Amino acid sequence: MEQDHSISIEQQKKITATAIESVDAFSDKQIILSYPGGRIIVGGAGLKITAFSKSVGTFSATGEVTSLKYAAKGISVAKKLFK
Repeated sequence: MEQDHSISIEQQKKITATAIESVDAFSDKQIILSYPGGRIIVGGAGLKITAFSKSVGTFSATGEVTSLKYAAKGISVAKKLFK
């Protein structure tokens, strides 16, 4: 059963998300999260993970959030182009 997913960004300083399965990579400039529909890429400066619970699926981080991108699960664009 798929969980409802949500993201909240407060004044570009705090990000919280639900239905997060894992933190795939992180640095002070980028955090990559997995959720049931694919991946979420959070960009910014001074990013710091403040909480993550794999069992509950909650995630939060602070810092300057400048971008948020979703990447769908499945075949990558490069694979589609170079069959």
